[in-house]
Formats: sequence, structure tokens, C-alpha cells
Amino acid sequence: MRLEANLAAELVSTAHELADAARAATLLHFRRTGLTAETKEAERFDPVTVADRLAEERMRAILTRRRPEDGILGEEFGTVAGTSGLTWVLDPIDGTRGYLSGTPTWGVLIAVGDAAGPVYGIIDQPYIGERFEGGLGRADVTGPMGHAGLKTRPPRALAEAILFSTFPEVGTAAEGAAFRRVAGKARLTRYGTDCYGYALVAAGQIDLVVEAGLQAYDVQAPIAVIEAAGGIVTDWQGRPCPQGGQVLAAANAVIHAEALALLNAG
Repeated sequence: MRLEANLAAELVSTAHELADAARAATLLHFRRTGLTAETKEAERFDPVTVADRLAEERMRAILTRRRPEDGILGEEFGTVAGTSGLTWVLDPIDGTRGYLSGTPTWGVLIAVGDAAGPVYGIIDQPYIGERFEGGLGRADVTGPMGHAGLKTRPPRALAEAILFSTFPEVGTAAEGAAFRRVAGKARLTRYGTDCYGYALVAAGQIDLVVEAGLQAYDVQAPIAVIEAAGGIVTDWQGRPCPQGGQVLAAANAVIHAEALALLNAG
């Protein structure tokens, strides 16, 4: 999707205002005594906190003011139809379990795009103070170490690669078995960093993220950032995955192909 320069600049500016607002809202409650959570599911603990809701409310208020004709898809408050052909996809806290635990690698995910997928995204790490952005001619990170361009790792064998996933179980039993075929070949496998794993692919620090059972708001910002940095994000069959599901994020086409073959080898 090609956008006129003024519109592209407006979308980027709006996204950063959203990220600033969500950063302030989430830090207001992070590591505070008495923070509690409700669960969205009876079968497993799927938490939501006052901070999740506050951050999304503040982002939606900005969009109502700045981009009232755009649609919104948010994790906590659902979908608002738009008329512009653009939709903002918001995850106010990706990694609420980590947020509740006091770990620093939860993030805020913001993407904007059309029916084909995201054209621009931000992965913001409020506590760390890092912000990764990609799309519309940008592929950058700003944070405590300053400003740098994002570029994924060059090809290397899976036997030399670093693989991340949020949960060791990785979805269903069959999906878990497929994941373990990849993990069994990787040099190093790490768990639990939520959206930060995708940011590390874009930053050239790791090679792969493999996950399942994701939603659009979990993946659209990472897709935009990783693709802008030179990487690839697909489902486990190699198809676009802007709506989530099974996700394979890779630093380059070579390691993507190797991981894809193992995921489908069962």
C-alpha cells in the first residue's frame, strides 16, 4: 500500500503519540503495590489489568481526535469500523503476565494498515525505554543507547541460530511437537520475552521467533518492524499472517526456509 507523503507523516506522528500515551499509562501502575488482575478465560490464566485498559482507552481517545475516520482493533475493547480503509491495531500491554511479575520486557504494540496487513508499526518497551519502529521508509530503534537503524541478521545455519518463543508449550500438542523439531536443531532456545523477541529479530540479535495461537494485535506491529528491517514473517505454511495464528518470524529467507521445512516435517 503506497501512501501520500503527508498522510504517511501523519500516521507516524499519530503512532508515536499513541506510544507516548500508552507508555505513561502503563508505567503509572507498573510494580505498584496492590496491582491485581482479572482473567479473561476460565480454563487458564489470561490476565488483564487496569493498566491494559487505561492504556488502550488513552490510545483510542487520541485516535478519535486525530484519525476519526480510521478503524480500530484493540485487544481490550474490540473493533470500531472506519471509513478510510485504514485500521489501527492496538495491544496496550503485550506480556501482561510479565507486567504482573515485574519483568521489564513487556511492550505496547501499535500498527496501522489496510486489509492486506500493516504498513507501519511500533514495538514500544516502556520500562526499558526502547522504541522500535518499521514501515513507511523507517526501520529504527531509539532508547538508552541512542538511535540506530534496524537490520536483521544475515543467513546462518539453524545449528548456529538463536530461537525465541513466549511459551514452551507453543499451542496444541501437534504444534508443540513441530516447534521442538526446530528447537532441537537450534543452538540456543529462549522463552518468555513476549513481543521483545520480535524486536530482537529486527535488531539483528536473534534469528527466529516461532509461536502459535496469536491474534492480529499480537503480530501486526512485529510484522511491520521485522519486514522493514529485512526479515520475513509468515505462518507455518509460508503465507502472510496479519490475523495471527501460527507465526514464524525469521531474520532472512535462508533460515526461514530451514525452519519452515522442519515445522512441516511431521
